[in-house]
Amino acid sequence: MSARSWISPVAERLRTTNPYVVDSALAALVLFAASLQWIFPDEGDDRLTWQGWLIGAATALPLVWRRRAPFVTACAVSVATPVQAIYHAPPPDVMYGGIVVLYTIATLGRPWQRRAMLVGWLVGVSLTMLHKEDPQPFEYAFHLLSVVCAYGFGVLARVQRAYTAELEDRAHRLERERAADTARAIAQERSRIARDMHDVLAHAVSLMVVQAEAGPVVVRSDPARAEAAFDAIAGAGRDAMAQLRRILGVLKEPRGDGGAWRLPQPGVAELPGLVRQVGESTGLRVEVRTSGAPRALPQDTEVAAFRVIQEALTNTVKHARASSATVELDWTEDELTLTVTDDGQGPGSGHGGHGLIGIRERAAACGGSARAGRGPEGGFQVVVRLPAAVDREAALG
Repeated sequence: MSARSWISPVAERLRTTNPYVVDSALAALVLFAASLQWIFPDEGDDRLTWQGWLIGAATALPLVWRRRAPFVTACAVSVATPVQAIYHAPPPDVMYGGIVVLYTIATLGRPWQRRAMLVGWLVGVSLTMLHKEDPQPFEYAFHLLSVVCAYGFGVLARVQRAYTAELEDRAHRLERERAADTARAIAQERSRIARDMHDVLAHAVSLMVVQAEAGPVVVRSDPARAEAAFDAIAGAGRDAMAQLRRILGVLKEPRGDGGAWRLPQPGVAELPGLVRQVGESTGLRVEVRTSGAPRALPQDTEVAAFRVIQEALTNTVKHARASSATVELDWTEDELTLTVTDDGQGPGSGHGGHGLIGIRERAAACGGSARAGRGPEGGFQVVVRLPAAVDREAALG
């Protein structure tokens, strides 16, 4: 069993014990150590007297309050120690109480208290040794070195304590930051799932409502068209269910293959299919225009582009009473600009609501921007700018 394995538990136990208990035991130990010289005196030394014992006790008993009042305790011991050395025979061979208070004041005292106490003890020891009969040079060196070593160990303990406190504070800050990051990530994921579900359901339900309203009108006069309307309703429902399963798949535990079983989210490549579905289901004429060279986008930006167009077309179907719409994709080196313009009633007709809020949130989440309002030739227009991969990190800040 190594020394470190049993010293660490003992040190931890001492740190958690009542300070008065530990310091009282330390004071008793210092008093016992100082009394040994008197109990077993050298040949020619005076015997212990009750006055001498009281002076010796004055160097030990104040240590009970060394952590509660370190400077006051150090002053009391600093007065009692030279008195013991000058007026009592024999003088102490080792300044036990002085060593303890120097260590304590170096650990817990204020800067001016530490400096004053160190200088005072060095000067006091030197002057006190002048009153000793036949002092030897090694005795000067021993006592002065005891003062410096006790103070030095106190400084090391103070630095170690400050370093440990800093590490603990840093660990607490990191833990708080990690918890905040986790909560923020959870909130962002919930918001993303909510936006996706809103976009999918709003789009599917809008198409289904349009077809459901048209079906009864033509069920007798044009059965084929009515059948196509019901097929469109069924198709929109199946597509909505598939997209919902894809969205909610992130809430399930991944399989051992790293989650590869999940279907990919829609992106820019799926926009022609979306436009075709809207046109076939609602009769809205939708034209797609592309300028610039398409390029790869981050996955979340791909999804955001698809959902933005989907929500803008859903708003056109639900609110604008438009007969046609234009979807423009303008690719540049730095960004992709999406523009959806319809020929409907324009602003003031209840356009968007939560859908426009979702469009702005999606654009902001990718480091882009969105605006909506009256089109240049009437109707309603939604313009969204999404950064390309090169500038995406800078856009997000």
